[in-house]
Amino acid sequence: MTLSSAFSGFASKVAKWAGHPLAFALGAATVIGWAVSGPFFGYSETWQLVINTGTTIVTFLMVFLIQNSQNRDGAAIQAKLDELIRSSAAQNRYIGIEALTDEELDELRQRCGMRARAERLEDAHEAADEAEIRAREKAVRAADRIG
Repeated sequence: MTLSSAFSGFASKVAKWAGHPLAFALGAATVIGWAVSGPFFGYSETWQLVINTGTTIVTFLMVFLIQNSQNRDGAAIQAKLDELIRSSAAQNRYIGIEALTDEELDELRQRCGMRARAERLEDAHEAADEAEIRAREKAVRAADRIG
């Protein structure tokens, strides 16, 4: 097992555990225990330093573990989306766009938005045309019944 895969496995387990209600309860209990112990330590600077140092260390390390898990999850989701695009009628040119710059992605989003608006407008025109045809057919049938 490589160091990378060992770290990934560890990061996954820690991230999953950190999101568990029991982990929250443990963290809350720690803070409550620290707060309750304040009078016994005279609310000293050392007493404050304990919680500050502890939370800083935990936060610092959790950032790396959670980021690793999110990076892997994002890559897995992207691979799944790419496969769905590749195997469907969607345009394959969208595969791998996550590597584009922010400016390129903004431009692509704008073009997609313009196409979507144009398609909605075209759909609205088609719906109006269909409604007009149905209204004419209905009028012809009504005229035939009268006449």
